[in-house]
Amino acid sequence: MPTSRNTFSSWRRRLAQRAVHAGWALVQRTGAVTADHPGRFRFGAIGPSTRLAFPLGTVFGEPWIHLGSHCIVAEQVTLTAGLMPDLDLGPDPILRVGDGVVLGRGSHVIADTTVTIGSDCYFGPYVYVTSTNHSYDDPHQPIGRQWPRMEPVEIGAGCWIGTGAVILPGARIGRNVVVAAGAVVRGTVPDRCVVAGAPARVVRRWDPVEGWQPPLRTPPPVPIPDGVTPDQLSALSGLDEETAARLAALDPDTPDASADVPVQTGDVRAES
Repeated sequence: MPTSRNTFSSWRRRLAQRAVHAGWALVQRTGAVTADHPGRFRFGAIGPSTRLAFPLGTVFGEPWIHLGSHCIVAEQVTLTAGLMPDLDLGPDPILRVGDGVVLGRGSHVIADTTVTIGSDCYFGPYVYVTSTNHSYDDPHQPIGRQWPRMEPVEIGAGCWIGTGAVILPGARIGRNVVVAAGAVVRGTVPDRCVVAGAPARVVRRWDPVEGWQPPLRTPPPVPIPDGVTPDQLSALSGLDEETAARLAALDPDTPDASADVPVQTGDVRAES
């Protein structure tokens, strides 16, 4: 029976699609920027295991950009130092990014004056950080022609900046701060709090005695204990709800606490 044109066309389309995806994956791997393979970029510093995904956003003033180690810079992220390319900005770095920082896809960090991002900060997609804002002092001149205002920005270590947040000039964000999605931050934000809104306001704080106030609505996630293997985790995922609940209720300090729980094939207790 002859092969239909539609079947042949579908086969060619699948083959072409695979070729395009394989080619694009190769382009992404080749175009990524690292300390060992910086391409045309000459960053002031770029630490080991830091990777800027391809395609990049706008990048200029890189001699005044210092990137720490183990950073992940996603696709289409803009990093700039100075108002425009090819300026001499002096001996000191303008944009400093600490170790272990993640900048989400499409984010912008505009450092016309000093911007500092502490270690282990996580940015969601499309976060906008800028040290420059337009001025409109003269009502008779177009705003775009008036000299902008510049103030340094500092984001403390361990922060989580939600999707679409905007960090304005002069912002001083403390350590371990959560900035809610879409928030617009200006001014000083204390350590260990949650801010939300436009302009952003503190909606939750950490108290050393009482913990988070107001209290968190969900219990904290339980970290995986040290020494648990992938095979044990796989075995746990196969348990039925009743057995999992009984295991969760056991007291680990009781020697024979697991004696009344039947051992199933692949049960994590059988390997411990």
